[in-house]
Formats: sequence, structure tokens, C-alpha cells
Amino acid sequence: MLSSRRLSSPPRSAFVGFRFPPEVIVVAVRLHLRYSLSYRDVEELLLERGVEADHVTIFRWVQRFTPLLADAARFCRHSPGDRWFVDETYVKVSGVWRYVYRAVDQDGQVIDVLLAAHRDAAAARRFFRRALATLKVTPGEVVTDAAPVYPAVLDEVVPSAWHHVEQHANNRVEADHSQLKRRLRPMRGLRTDRTAQTIIAGHAFMQNLRRGHDEIGLDAPRGLRVAAAFTELATAV
Repeated sequence: MLSSRRLSSPPRSAFVGFRFPPEVIVVAVRLHLRYSLSYRDVEELLLERGVEADHVTIFRWVQRFTPLLADAARFCRHSPGDRWFVDETYVKVSGVWRYVYRAVDQDGQVIDVLLAAHRDAAAARRFFRRALATLKVTPGEVVTDAAPVYPAVLDEVVPSAWHHVEQHANNRVEADHSQLKRRLRPMRGLRTDRTAQTIIAGHAFMQNLRRGHDEIGLDAPRGLRVAAAFTELATAV
């Protein structure tokens, strides 16, 4: 269980004022993040269980509670490895292409994700500074593609890291992008940068939970660990 010292607020305080029980909200958020389901799909699954919550309400739950649950899990997260594989992929937000900076370590843990309007030095710098500030660790090696912005940015932000650029060396993170694309496909588009960042970060949070990079829900049977983790995390938000 999460220790009491990790709770930043009284148990379930974030759920105050909501008409639905916390258990229903957490299940809805988990279903949306875990499976390739649209908000209407989750609405139907809840209705089969006697819960009438429309897809707009479920969208609001996901936007409200995903960052809170992910932040609570941060205290139980394994320290990432010292090799970071960094790359960008593309997603459409309200019909406009956006860039998603993503990094994974040698064990498959998603380090961080960042949605950016441009693929430039400013975005890369913001991505690395955000990851370093959140994790409080510094990689010994950073593997990227041959994008010209990376050498100067890494020399500035992570000068101690070895910057590795080699053909096929970054296949690990490029292959991982497909997991994100598969999750976004049923959603039929992202509407705003803010909501898109929440969904993309929530997907990374779920990936790390499923891959065992967090010390949460480990006492539950393998197939029930994600559900147990969400139940436990709900007490910390």
C-alpha cells in the first residue's frame, strides 16, 4: 500500500463534490487508459453495470484524475535506467500536426512525454529540463536520431551524458511510438493541446504500470495488478 507519508491530502479529497462514487470514476478512467476504448465505449460498459454516465462526463473524469493518479504513482516509481532513447512522433490535434517528444530507458520505462507545436531546440530543451526536474536523475547516455538540434541542447542541459547517434540505435523508442498511436486511433482526433498532453501522459503512465515500473499492486495476481494499483492510488488523490 501507499504509505501515509506519501499522501499530499486527506484520502479521496479530490473526489469531493462529484455525484458518482470514487470507485466508479476510477474504473472509468482505468478502462479508458488501459484499453483502446472511446469515451462512448466506456459509457456503454458502465451502463451495462447500471451506471449512467455520459461520454462527456467520462472525458472530464479522465482529464481531471489522470494527472492526479499519475502524480501519486510517481512516488512509487522505479528509478529509470541510465540510457535514454529519445525521439519524436507526430499526432494531429484539432486537425493540426503536433510533435510528441518521448523517451524510454533500456528497460522500457517511459521517462517522460511532451507535446510541442514545433520540432526545434526550444521544444527539445523544454522536454529534457522537464524530465530531469521530475525524475531528479541524470542519464549517462542519450540516444537520439540525427536531428541537428540535439547536440547543442544536450551539451547545454545534460553535458555529462554521452550523446549516441547511430543508424537503428533508436529503434527501441521508435517501436514504442506504435503503442501510443494504437491507443489514439479509436479516439477519432484530439481537440486541444492541453487535453492531448493529458491523454498522451496518461498512456505513458499506464504503460509503466503494466510493465511493472511502479511498486504498486504487486501483491495482486498479474492480471489484476493494474486494477489494484488504481484502487490504491485513488486513496492518494
